[in-house]
Parts: sequence; C-alpha cells; structure tokens
Amino acid sequence: MAAPSSVSGGCALERCLNRLTAASSPSLKAKSQAEPLYVISLERYGRDPLFGVYFPDSISESESLFDAVLTDGHCRVKVSLDPSLNKLIHRNQLRCGSALRNVVFSAGGDDSQTQGGIFTVCSLEVDSLCGADAALRALSSVTVSSLPWLGSEPSSLPLRARRSTYLPVWNNHDFTGDVWRDTPPSEHGEEESEDEAAEADGRPIVSLAELRRRFLRGSRRPRGSLCVRILHKSRLMYYGKPEQSCECPYKAELQVADGSLSVCVVLWNTVCLDWYRCLQPGQVLRLSRYRVKESYSSRSGHNAEPNIEISLNSRNPNAKVSIVPKQQVSPEWSLPSLPHNFLCGKELLSCPHSNICDVIGVVIFVGHQERIRRKDGQRTEFEEYRWLQLEDGTSDQPITIKLFSTSQPDIQSRIQPMALLVCTRLKLLRNTVGRATAFEYLTNTPITQVYCTGTGSHPVMPYRGLRPIRQFLQWLKQVDEASMLDRAVIGGYFSYPPLPVSLQSFMDNRGGEAGLISGGEMKLQCDRLHYRERRRFTILCTITAACYHSREDSGRMRYSDPPSAQLSPRVPRQKESSDLFRTPTKRKLIFTASTPSSARKRLAPPLQQASTEEDLENEFSLFDGALEFLVGEEEDDDEDEDEDNEDFSTAPTSPMSYHLGLTRVAMETLPRSFCYERRHVQAAAVGMQTNSFHKLLPHRELESFSPAHCYTGYFTLTMKALSDGVMLDVLFLPATPGNLHWRPLPLTHDNTWDSILAHGGFSPHAPPPTPADLIATATQLTNRRLVCVLEACALGGDKVELVLNRAFPLRS
Repeated sequence: MAAPSSVSGGCALERCLNRLTAASSPSLKAKSQAEPLYVISLERYGRDPLFGVYFPDSISESESLFDAVLTDGHCRVKVSLDPSLNKLIHRNQLRCGSALRNVVFSAGGDDSQTQGGIFTVCSLEVDSLCGADAALRALSSVTVSSLPWLGSEPSSLPLRARRSTYLPVWNNHDFTGDVWRDTPPSEHGEEESEDEAAEADGRPIVSLAELRRRFLRGSRRPRGSLCVRILHKSRLMYYGKPEQSCECPYKAELQVADGSLSVCVVLWNTVCLDWYRCLQPGQVLRLSRYRVKESYSSRSGHNAEPNIEISLNSRNPNAKVSIVPKQQVSPEWSLPSLPHNFLCGKELLSCPHSNICDVIGVVIFVGHQERIRRKDGQRTEFEEYRWLQLEDGTSDQPITIKLFSTSQPDIQSRIQPMALLVCTRLKLLRNTVGRATAFEYLTNTPITQVYCTGTGSHPVMPYRGLRPIRQFLQWLKQVDEASMLDRAVIGGYFSYPPLPVSLQSFMDNRGGEAGLISGGEMKLQCDRLHYRERRRFTILCTITAACYHSREDSGRMRYSDPPSAQLSPRVPRQKESSDLFRTPTKRKLIFTASTPSSARKRLAPPLQQASTEEDLENEFSLFDGALEFLVGEEEDDDEDEDEDNEDFSTAPTSPMSYHLGLTRVAMETLPRSFCYERRHVQAAAVGMQTNSFHKLLPHRELESFSPAHCYTGYFTLTMKALSDGVMLDVLFLPATPGNLHWRPLPLTHDNTWDSILAHGGFSPHAPPPTPADLIATATQLTNRRLVCVLEACALGGDKVELVLNRAFPLRS
C-alpha cells in the first residue's frame, strides 16, 4: 500500500513525527492521534556504556533495550523504546501485534542521532479493548513488508547501542538475524587473497601435542597449521555487560582432537557470526593464524597436567578457518572417530546418576516452552526449556528429556511429535520417590546437540550407520504408526519428575527452594514473573471450594475479546473427529464451605467451527522420515481465553481482597492431540510469542486443535492462605490409571482426598472414584490445613496460572 500523497499532509504517523523533526527544541514530544498504531516487529539487544547518553533519566535495572517497528497501515517507522516500557514486554503485554494508543514520541538522544531521524517512544497505552487480534484484522489487506519507511530505510543494527547483532527476545543462547551465516565466509564471495592462501597452504601441519610442547617451553617460533576433527560443539555464550563496549560479545567452544591430543578451541566475537552455524561435530578443520594460551581448566586448577587452548579471533591475528572435504582428509593425520555412547530406554533404567549418554527415539510428546530464572554472578538470565518424551521400543517407560537451548533454534523450533530425534551428550538425573521408586530423565550438558528429521539437520548428522541407529531403525519398521500418532501429544501443562508423597520427604528434598510463603508475598512474587516463567511455591492453605470441569466443558470458552481475526488460507483449522465440543453440558459444582461469592458463571455457547482447507503436506509415513538417518550420501527428499478478563495486578486495600490465579483452565494448559497435516502451525501455536508480524498467528489459533485423549477434565480448587487470607484459584489435574501422559505414581493408596492430593493423582491399582463421588466427599477437606505445592506460570499479560502439584495434610 502506498503512502498518501503529500497534498493530504501524509498519513497520521507521518504527521505526528513531522512535528518533531520540524521543531527547534530537542525536548519536544509528540503524541499520536486517535488512530491506533500497531507493533509489527520487536527486537532486543544488550545495552552498552552509551545508555546514559540516550536515556539520562532512566533508572531501569534491566540490561536489555528494545527496538520496535510501528505502523498505522500506511507507512512504518523503526523506533527505540524507553526502558520504562521493558516491564510491559517482560510480561508479554506489549508484543508483536499489539495495538497502541496515546503513543508519545521524542527525538531524544544526542544531536547527531536526532538529525539522523531516530525516534524514541517515551510512553504508550496497549489497547486491550480492541482485542488481541486487532493488528491482524487491521492489516489483513496490507503487505506489511512493502510499506514505505518514513525517511530512509533504517539500519539493521540496534539503534541505541553499539552492538553488531540483536538477541532473541526470550533467551540469550540462541542466535537471530541474517548476520549469522549458515555457509562459510568463502562461499559468500569473500575469498582470501592469494598471499594469505599461499601462507596458509605453505605452513606445515603441526600436531597438537607438538604445539603444546612448544608452548610450555616458551617457544615463539612460527606455528604450523592444525588439522583437527570437531568432537563436540558448545552452545553460544553471550557475555555482554552494560559497562562493556564490545560490539559482538559472543564466544563458543569446540572440543577438537588429532591423533595426539584433544584441546579446546574458542571462537571469539565476530568469528562466531561467521562460523558458529557452519561448524558441526565430525567435521575436519584446518586452522592457522590462531593464538595459543594456557587452558581455562589448567588456569583454574581443574587439570593436574597443564594443557593449551586455541583462540580464534577476528583480528590480532585474523584467524583462518577452512573445512576440509572428506575426500581430502589424509589418513596420515590419524584423526580420531567421533565419540558416542548411545543408550536405549531399557539401558537408561540401570545407568548411574550423572551418566553422559546419547539417545535416539520417536518423539511422542513435545511440551510448550517455559522459562526459569537463573543467577549468573550479579546478572539474572532466563533459561528456556521444554519437556520431550521419546519411544525407542525397548521399554514401557518413555525417554524423558528436559531440553534447554542448544543454540539450534532452527531445529528446536520444529521438533514435533512423530519426528525422529537424536540428542547427544545428555546427562542422566535420577529422583527417588518413596523407598524404591526412581524416576529418570535426561537434560542438557554445555555440549548437547540435537538432530531431527524434517528440519534439514540430517545432512550434518554424523551418527548415521552406527549399530544403535540401525537397531532403532529395524524396530521402527514394525511400529504401528496409526496407534503412535493417536497417542502423540503437544503442548500443555507437564511437571516432572514427581514430587515425594510425604511432607517430610518433600521438605528434606527441596533443593534450595524457599520454604513456606505467605499469600501476600506469593502475589508479589507472581507479579514479578516474566512471560512463561515457571516457579514453584509452598504455602499453607485450606480449601474453601471445589469444582469439577469435564472435558466437554473445556472445549467451550467465553470471550470478552472481539471475534478472532479470520484465519489465513495457510492456517486451516484442525478437523474434529467427533462432536465432543458441540454438546452442551453443565459443570459439576459443590462448595465445602459457605462461600457463595465463589460461584462460577455459566459457559458460553460452543465455538463456531471455521471452514477447513486441506494441507498439501498430508501424507505421512514414519519410516519414510527415518530414511534421513540411514547410511549414505544419497540425496534426501526435502520436506521441508479465559472466561473473564480479570486484572490481578490492581493493588487491593486489604489482604482479604487479594485474588490470584485463573478460574478456568487456560488454553495453553491443555495438552493437544498432534495434527500432522497442520504440524507447522501447531508447533508455532504452542511456541513462545513471536517478534515478527509475518509469523504472527491469531490469538486463539491453539484452540482449533483438539485436546489430547489423555485429558479428561480438571478440578478447580478455591484456597485461602492461612497466613493472611489471600484467595487462590488453583487447577488440579490428577494423574489417572492408564493415562500415558500424566502417569500416576506406582504407589497404592486409598483414593481419599488426602491421598489423592498427596500423591498428585489416583491409585494405579484400583478404579478411580468418579468426579461426582469425589465432589460428594469433598466435605473431608473442610478446615483441613494443607501444605500446598503450587506451580505458577505467567501466561502473558496479567494471567498467572496456578496448578496444584501436591497438598500434604498437616497433622495435628
């Protein structure tokens, strides 16, 4: 869409910003008029020492700054956001797709920046009344990427810091942007000069052992080239700090070896931009113009024998890196093979705690991303993770993995059920519940790598042809694909490993977590949660009301938002296999105390089913996908709301008026049946909030997918904190016998309320009581003091979900 002609005075956004550029006073501010503005891009970067120049009045403690692209539908402008707005982004209230009103702009910063036309948004209001999909509706007929820029096209670099790249919005370990090359620099036409090539080729190859001997003797003779194999590759490490002015503060480590020694190679700064994505375990490298120094493990005293470390820098000297083709690898180099330790699910059951291993399996469950807060010295970082479960045919128990970032966002974002997944260098953790029941799961080490079918990672997967891979593929031929597809689950609440079933065991194994907390303090902590941040709280409560919601109830929700944006043709809705979500049913509700104010509202009519459109990629064969992992160099086929909108952050006048939690299950909480035909849309729908408009989905797109078969219903419990009377709305999803997703503990109990709450579900050795029977006996909970373990997760905006994990009766 072209901008209006200058005769009409330009569009509203242009007229607003023209008042700033025409003003003589740099302190002048301009506010947008009645028309809303829309956020179509949001990017994060680390601040640097110039922060005080651009934002002299800011007292923000955040180390992040944000740039955004705004549009009114006629033109667009890239702006810097004042750090005072960071808290809106942290809670996902201000996000890509937000509609904004009363946006106040300034041309803040030094004179040179002002003359360059860089604007800062000082304040704004996120318009929640027009609905979460206002931008999709308003811009549905606009090609956003073709909108004209106000002034010249802006730089692709951060506006208010000298950084060479942006950071992902939600973590520090992934890469983002085109500046991260996926092919070696020489393939971009940046061939080295003839003198440099001759210098590298003319240098003799030196072994790592010889290089170490020379270094320890203090020799300064010219060093030869190194020919080494990559054994392991670490994830990216961002070390930028506000007080440091390094433009590209990244490092990554490679563990390499030749026939004589294994050492660490460190990629520094812009070398990471050029080479990190290109280098993979198993490749052979030729290195020259490197630095040698004592290794970190030797400096820190972790190694009894001194060792060396190789540094690759972009200057002083400019390191030379080249990937040696397989046919040019000389047997005289005696390079070691790639190490591996593949274990099957059955073998994991007898492995010791902290064992390092590799696994392969079919993905049957992919959880949604969540985040936890970690301290790294004086700084706070957010680690993003999700749960996976794999099957390999050797055990009735799935292989459970808590997978954090491996700096492979292109692969991890597309891990889906029914894909074949290889995870390397995982660490086994074992938790014991009761006297002899152990639960194992795997999690990352710094050098974990993942390879997945359907993501293009198979050409670099170096483990094809190994015996464990072949054995797995033989089993795969016998798999009942239809049965496995029927059990595949994506998204939803998932907690693992199970907690102990006694209060004493739980308190003894808290692992550094805080003890009992008051209701008021819990609310303060929940208000500070960032988007998708999960945290566990322990609080002393009594249950005042219990309510059961059947599966049918969860398929229908009432909305206060305007109707959703129309789905684009590339986003068809999932076909429903039954009329389950069309049948009106009443919820079962009973109170265990006299609390009529807790009564819930009736459900709204069921969702209108949108017309469906067939996906072109609807042919599925599990074993065909496995061909990507077979031996050989042959070419592979490319395949390529809630019922109410309550505001929980309003400051109450007394503790009794606090009310925390959600009165109905959120759409993010329900696990969904995997839909192969729309797998890419489904993966995006359960993922983190996108920062790019062209990837934005309608807010309620997730609800177009059926809840998984493992989900049958849930309880809502209204709880009262005994410390200060704060009221909590809590979900309880009990584990049920035969449920392969939320599995009950293999411990027998009597299925009373006390036992069910303490075990997190029903006894596996007896038929579970019906919800009606449980509600009928809910008077057992009257005035019972319970130590409750609650899982809190910020779902965006003011929505904080509380799920009851355990409730231990406090004995008199």
